[in-house]
Amino acid sequence: MPVVREFRLPDLGEGLTGAEVVRWMVEVGEVIAVDQPVVEVETAKAVVEVPCPYGGVVTARYGEEGEEIAVGAPLVTVAVAPAEGSTPEAPVEPAVAAAEVERPLVGFGVAEPGRGGRRRRVGAPASAVAVVAPAPAAAVPAGPAVVPVISPLVRRLAREQGVDLAALTGSGPDGLIMRADVERAVAAKVAAPAVAGPAAQEGVVPLRGLRKAVAEKLGRSHREIPAATCWVDADATELMALRRQLNATPGPKVSVLALLARICTVALTRFPELNSSVTEDGSGIIRHSAVHLGFAAQGERGLVVPVVRDAQNHSTEQLGEELGRLTEAARSGGLTPAELTGGTFTLNNYGVFGVDGSTPILNHPEAAMLGVGRIVAKPWVHQGELAVREVTQLSFTFDHRVCDGGTAGGFLRFVADCVEQPGMLLRQL
Repeated sequence: MPVVREFRLPDLGEGLTGAEVVRWMVEVGEVIAVDQPVVEVETAKAVVEVPCPYGGVVTARYGEEGEEIAVGAPLVTVAVAPAEGSTPEAPVEPAVAAAEVERPLVGFGVAEPGRGGRRRRVGAPASAVAVVAPAPAAAVPAGPAVVPVISPLVRRLAREQGVDLAALTGSGPDGLIMRADVERAVAAKVAAPAVAGPAAQEGVVPLRGLRKAVAEKLGRSHREIPAATCWVDADATELMALRRQLNATPGPKVSVLALLARICTVALTRFPELNSSVTEDGSGIIRHSAVHLGFAAQGERGLVVPVVRDAQNHSTEQLGEELGRLTEAARSGGLTPAELTGGTFTLNNYGVFGVDGSTPILNHPEAAMLGVGRIVAKPWVHQGELAVREVTQLSFTFDHRVCDGGTAGGFLRFVADCVEQPGMLLRQL
């Protein structure tokens, strides 16, 4: 007889205690293969597919879409066939003759043979594996209409805003429903006349998923870290000229962010005490040997901080390639938990929002963050004469427990000098 195995939600990353069910990928009664993804969940770090280590018939699922499941809590139970060579309690047929029906994901077509993860449905009760004869084609009832949505983020947005996806007409290829379609439906609801009543009700948006994790982390940072900020204006004209010169030659293009990342890694070799964090109990300071450089990036799930590992070992070109890859993954929602954890220092280019300055909250438990404002033409005294130069404001927020103002000021001044005279970086090679 089959043995029922219980698969529990595994630990999906550093310090994560639970995950929200975004989309079930299997149904009760479905035959699954070993390591086939069974559910898509959203953690505080990313949206990930969770594979099941058992192959067999799904007998139960736990949790509805939008519900949070704790790490270690049951996800699914699977009826697994007994191991080869064991003595079954009753005769077992050598094969299950089940009717296979391909269920293509809208927009991707039918799964290719031999790629694994094919979905088979058996008509037996969920508690046991049974032999099922193929049903004639005419007896197969028509299934429910498929809502043409691929992105779990679109589904979640629709769920949170109360939008019926089945009522929408998608603007994407083959009628695919896009995020913009849901946002238009939300805007139409807001613009519609209010239903007559004693008073309009206020809406409350629940804090969960990424937003909840961000709120908790920033709140903890604000409570625990005595942060201070210093800033300076810098003439970035020469830095921009260097970038144009580098990009005039064949090869990958160098971004401003890559140049700033390179400046940060060099500056941290001169001021290593800023690549650190305070211990959980506050009794010591951890000096990190490697620079795992985080940078702020805007994605579908909001503001995230991907991490470039061992950034001190990367050239400017390599930094640019990795920053570009992680930025694209952030925009598409494809970052993994490992790519969003373990940072030791953060670079925050808020100039992309068209602002000059900021006093950000530190990315706990990191001890420092460099902020860069927009680079804009301004009147500037250059070599004793008034000229129009490309100027930016640099801000530096630091944990006052790890250093004093002299160290922080020295770091920021070195960064500003490298922005104004990028040739200084040659001395560090």
